[in-house]
Order: sequence, then C-alpha cells, then structure tokens
Amino acid sequence: MTDRSATPSTNLNNADLLTANATLLAENQRMAELLEALQNNDEHKANKKANTDQHEEHQSESNAKTGETNSKTTRRRTNPFSAEIMGKMPTGFTLPMTLTPYNGIGDPKIHVTKFESMMFLNSDSDPILCRSFPTFLDGAALLWFSNLPAGSITNFDEFAKLFINHFAASKIYARDSDYLSTIKQGQHESLKEYMMRFTEAAMQIPDLSPEVQLHAIKSGLRPGKFQEAIAVAKSKTLEEFREEAQGQIEIEELREARKSEKPTKKEEERPHRPSNKDIRKPFKLTPKFDTYTKFNTRREDLIKEIMHNKLIKPPVRAGSYQDQKYVDKSKHCAFHQ
Repeated sequence: MTDRSATPSTNLNNADLLTANATLLAENQRMAELLEALQNNDEHKANKKANTDQHEEHQSESNAKTGETNSKTTRRRTNPFSAEIMGKMPTGFTLPMTLTPYNGIGDPKIHVTKFESMMFLNSDSDPILCRSFPTFLDGAALLWFSNLPAGSITNFDEFAKLFINHFAASKIYARDSDYLSTIKQGQHESLKEYMMRFTEAAMQIPDLSPEVQLHAIKSGLRPGKFQEAIAVAKSKTLEEFREEAQGQIEIEELREARKSEKPTKKEEERPHRPSNKDIRKPFKLTPKFDTYTKFNTRREDLIKEIMHNKLIKPPVRAGSYQDQKYVDKSKHCAFHQ
C-alpha cells in the first residue's frame, strides 16, 4: 500500500526537476551569449580606442612638424553659402583688389555700393558676388560672416541685406542737411571758394535732396548784387544756379587779375612826373612836450661846443638842398649852417 501511493509523487518530482534543469540550461545559454557579446563589445571599444590613440599620436606628430597647436580644439567653420553659390567659378576670373576691407566701422551701405561698382562686369553672377564679398571683410565683419548658418545664403541681394541690417548701427553721419544752413559766404570770400566749400560739405551728406541743397546754397550767399540777381532769376535747379554763378565767378577772377597785373615795359620807361603827393610841404617842428628845462647858456653856444667836440655829425648845409623854394635865407641856423 505504501509503495503504490509514493510512485505518483516521485514521478511528479522528477518532471519538475527536468523542467527546472531545462530552464536553468536555457538561462545559462543566454548568459553565455550575453557574456560573449559584452566581450566582443569590449574588444571593439578597445580596438577603437587604440585606433583613436594612434590617430591622435599621428596627428600630434604632424602638428609638431608643421608648427600647429591645439589640433583637438580646432574645428572647421561652417559654409554659409548654398550649393548653388558653391558651384564652379568661371575660368579666367580675376578678383580686383582696389577696395579697402570693411571692419565693422562706417556705413555698410556705402561699402556694398563700392563693391557692386567694382564688380560691375560680374553684377549678374550671384556665385561670383557672394564668394568675392567676404574677401573685402575684416575684423568684426569677417567674424560675423563666419558665424552665419550653413547654407543660409542663396543670392547676393539677400547677403547684402543681411550685412547692411547687421551693421546699421555702425553707420556714422558726420553731418546732416541742417548743417548746410550754417555755411555762409565770408565777407572777403570769393564765390568760387564759397561754392567749393559748400559742395565739399554737401558731398558728405547721404541722400541729400537737390531742392534742400539749392535752398541752402542760395541762403548762404553774401548780401550784394549777385544775391539780388539770384533772387530775381529764381533758379529752380542746381544746374541753373551753377550757370549763373559761373558768370559771376569769371567776373571776380577778371577783377583779381587786373589788380595783380604789373605795369608794362612802356609804362616803366615813361619818365616819372611828380604828382601832388610828391610835392614836399614845408617842415614844421612839433614839440614833443609842453614845457622844457631852460638853459643857462645860449643855444647857439651849446651847438658850437657840440660841433667843435664832434659829438655829432654835422648835417647838410641848407644851400645844398635840391628844393630852394622853402628855404628862408634871411635867417641863419648855427646847427644847419
């Protein structure tokens, strides 16, 4: 009885044991595969690290030979030009080098205008304009260009607009149109000198209206006949004013030329005729003081003593004067003899 009842329990325990052994075997197999994968991964990392170390060692040797430093931190700047801009450049293109690089100070619009004028023959080629423009940047402007997003520039108009907007605060106006109202023609300043001074100041003012310039130059004229003539003529354009001013300038230059003319040879050869200014007037002694110390000796005796001791050089005798008209021969001077 006892043996028959124990057989089913034993069979059940054997089945559970076989299941547990199978499960344990599968788990061991999985762990073995995992360990193998981890080992392979470690070997791969080790090989990669060895290759990296070898590459860095080779790079260090190369930098030591070429004199470069900090190769690990050096990175290549992104290219802000699109693929179309980075296309093939035309053969035979030569970049002109007559423009001073822009360094972030000054009017950026003027710099773009100068660049476009210099590149006039290639003004329709966006690739040439875009790739040539950074050549004429320096300092802060060049740093700005190098930080533009990759592929963000597709044409030159867009490039120029970004450039002008970014450096708009750097635009410095020396003067504005109100400054022209302070320019006045001097009292002894010629019309030519005034117009040259006015024009030089007007050229430094961007976007100056011709009407404002005409009004300012007419208002600055010195009061006189020419200003009155301009007021009567009522010039409506700068060209009309310049034509009227040119005639006045020629008149002024002619007057100055006449003043500076030297006498001709015939006039130099003519005998000199004394004028009323050349006729000598009688000499009249004007006392320097109101009162003088009285002498205790006669003046004539003093003069004779001075002349005898040769204290002074005797003057020319009155009889030797060229003009005898004003000589009073009834009187005698001990000093002049």
